[in-house]
Amino acid sequence: MDTTLLHALILGVVEGVTEFLPISSTGHLILAGDLLGANDERWNVFNIVIQTGAMLAVVWEYRTRFFRIDIALYRNLAVAFVPAAILGFLFSGLVKQYLFHAVPVALAFIVGGIIILLVEREERTSRVMDTQSMTWLDALKVGIAQCFALIPGTSRSGATIIGGMLFGLSRKAATEFSFFLAVPTLMAAGAYDLFKHRALFSASDLPMFGVGSITAFVAAFVVVRWLIRYVATHDFKPFAWYRIAFGLIVLLTAHFGWVDWKY
Repeated sequence: MDTTLLHALILGVVEGVTEFLPISSTGHLILAGDLLGANDERWNVFNIVIQTGAMLAVVWEYRTRFFRIDIALYRNLAVAFVPAAILGFLFSGLVKQYLFHAVPVALAFIVGGIIILLVEREERTSRVMDTQSMTWLDALKVGIAQCFALIPGTSRSGATIIGGMLFGLSRKAATEFSFFLAVPTLMAAGAYDLFKHRALFSASDLPMFGVGSITAFVAAFVVVRWLIRYVATHDFKPFAWYRIAFGLIVLLTAHFGWVDWKY
């Protein structure tokens, strides 16, 4: 297989597996890209665009909900989408310049893991048991929480799920709304970044995007179905410990020069 397509396949799997888990898909893609040598501006754009493939897995899994007239859901998604969209538009360039590197990602992994452990220490009573019961104010709070995901390594899913739980959503409601919010967020991010950097690509790059998007869709579809079953009886502590351990490994390999990470 052509090296470019092989890299696209690997990164597509990484994106699909990590997008909806609270472990940061962007952080994993940055680190995987460093290891593969696929870490220039073109690959950074590719990593954002193939999130659309993962997003389509949610649309397919919840197609009966998305394709019926549900004004409350559409309103809540629009409200939750706005905060991160504004901040992303204003600061995405600075974020890419200073934070799309291994050490900042590793630090965000660790900090995010500690936050998840602190949140999971306390039993809390849920005020909102399902996404149908959410108000526009609940959606706005989750949207503000999503802003933290602009920091690579934080995790969009982690920020919205844990934020939702802190604001009174049940674990299942927070997880499902995080899935739903991925649709406008990832679609807008992918379209904007591809348009902004369109001069970097040509028609010959279509197979690369096709492979990455399809593998992201398949992997994400499996994860979405599994995660909904998982949250019914489990907490997020295992993901928190994974984040901390993985972050420490990256910091150690960077400190001792065992891996040539992109700084």
